[in-house]
This record gives sequence, structure tokens and C-alpha cells, in this order.
Amino acid sequence: MARQRKRKGDPVSGWLNLFKPVEMTSTQAVAILKRLYNAEKVGHGGTLDPLADGILPIAFGEATKTVQWAMDSEKEYVFTIQWGVSTASQDAEGEVTATSDARPTREAVEAVLTNYLGVIEQVPPKFSAIKVDGKRAYDLAREGEDFELKPREVMVHSASAIGMPDADHTVIHVTSGKGFYVRAMARDIAFDLECEGHISQLRRTRVGAFSAPDAVAISALQEMTEKSDLLAALKPLQSVLTGIPDLAVSPADAANLRQGRTIMLMPHVVEAWREARNPADEDDRLALTTCNGTAVALGDVRAGHFEPVRVFNIREVQSA
Repeated sequence: MARQRKRKGDPVSGWLNLFKPVEMTSTQAVAILKRLYNAEKVGHGGTLDPLADGILPIAFGEATKTVQWAMDSEKEYVFTIQWGVSTASQDAEGEVTATSDARPTREAVEAVLTNYLGVIEQVPPKFSAIKVDGKRAYDLAREGEDFELKPREVMVHSASAIGMPDADHTVIHVTSGKGFYVRAMARDIAFDLECEGHISQLRRTRVGAFSAPDAVAISALQEMTEKSDLLAALKPLQSVLTGIPDLAVSPADAANLRQGRTIMLMPHVVEAWREARNPADEDDRLALTTCNGTAVALGDVRAGHFEPVRVFNIREVQSA
């Protein structure tokens, strides 16, 4: 008898706007949701520190092909710097490296923050997932290895002090681009102010189109007894593809695209694409094709045709 293939899970596809709790790693969140949804494939759209809570976009199935768009999207954070103590990891988990009685005023913090706007060079924290000679930086740091990380350019759209409950704490709001480390900003601000400090609380309040008001907690999902309710919590794959023109295609064209074939576009469709794309980047040919609201393929519009580059084969999941 032929051996029966082991079932790997349901073909769930879409994005979940998860509100990750403190003390849970991003990998643990993925594992819990994979079991909860009995999903074939699950990933996340950007690591969130265990000591941080907030938005952790979770990609299921075909949505994992769009993870890079979530990682590259704009993000917002609210964090608290506790003054007087610096730690090796720049957060409450790390070993204390220095102490000081110096405390900055709110005005001093606000003044320093103006130096962190726009494109800046930032040295990532040594306790980070960046690879150094094939090993994670945080592993080298925990082993006491001596190494240096190179500065990288990151974008900071806004940074402001939004609260100072007492002399020991300052609350800061930041909007940033990809590759930005909040712990590195806290480290550098403390250095500029000639103070010691570390992050005592960190919350990510937005990742692209995913924001805190409509985020779902794992505890709420675990209380759902119907698969249909779990599936209803998911957002369409294209939720992360904001700013990319959407071209509606027929079922016949969708079938061809799923086979990797180029399709011809009607003139009015091409015109609509031209009007929807970013006028500042005429070299950008990217578009998303959908059929009855379901994502079919990402690809390029060229000479009246759509050439698929990344195809999505989204299958329906039974609720029962």
C-alpha cells in the first residue's frame, strides 16, 4: 500500500494584526498561532523584543510571500527611558554597566531629539539579530565576544518627548523606517545627554497599515471556539501592499497568471494604473492583480501587458 502523505495543516492565507504581550518572543507567537490555526505556513513581519509589547504582523500561507513589505513599512513606537542606569542590552533585561545621578530635563531631551530626524547613521545594538560572520550578534554578546557592528542609515520621520512622569523617566514617541532600533536610539540619547539610561518599557503601536486600535490579542484568539471566527480575524494578503496600484482581472486572466503567464491589459486598465502609481517614480512598473477581491499576482506593467513576478495561490479553508 502507498504510504499516505502526512497532512501539514490547512492552507490558511492572510495577515493577522497581532498585539504581542510582554515576555513572549516573536518566534513563540508564531508557533502558538500555527497550532491555533492548524496552518501550513506562518511567519512574522518584523521581530519584536520579548520585553516589548505591541503590533506584530503575522503572515499566514501565501501572505508570507509579502513579509518584506511589512518589514520595510513605516513603524511607530512609544517607549520609556529610565534614567540613572545603563545596561548591556539597553533594556531592563541586561546586566547593569553604569550608574549615574544625572537626570536630564524634558527640554534637554526634546532638544537632543531634533538631531535624530531624517536619515541618520545608527549603530545597531550588540544584542540584536544581525549576523556577524554567520552568528547572531546577541549570541556573541552573551558569550562575551568582542566585536563591532557597522553603522547603517535609517530614517526617522518624527521623534518627540510626550511625557515625563517623574525625573527618572521620559516617554518618547518615534515614527521610523525599516532597520531602526529603539534601543540604539535610547543608548545614543543617553550618551548625548551625558546621562545613563535604558528602556524600561517599549510598545510598537503601528507597522504600516496595522495599528493598535484594531489589533487582536492571542488570549482573545485562544478563546474562540469556531474556526470561522479565527479566519474572520485575518486581513487580506494585500493589506501590507499599500501604495501599489490594484488591477482587477477576470477569472480567466487570473487562471493564466497563476500559471505564470503574461496577460494583455485593456487600455483603460493601463490608464487607471498610470493614474494610481507614484508620479515621482516613473520607473516603478509594479502592480497587484486581484480577482473578486482576492490577490492573484504581483508583477510589472509593460507595453500594455502584465508580467507576473510573484504569484499567489490562495485556497479556501473550510470553517468546520
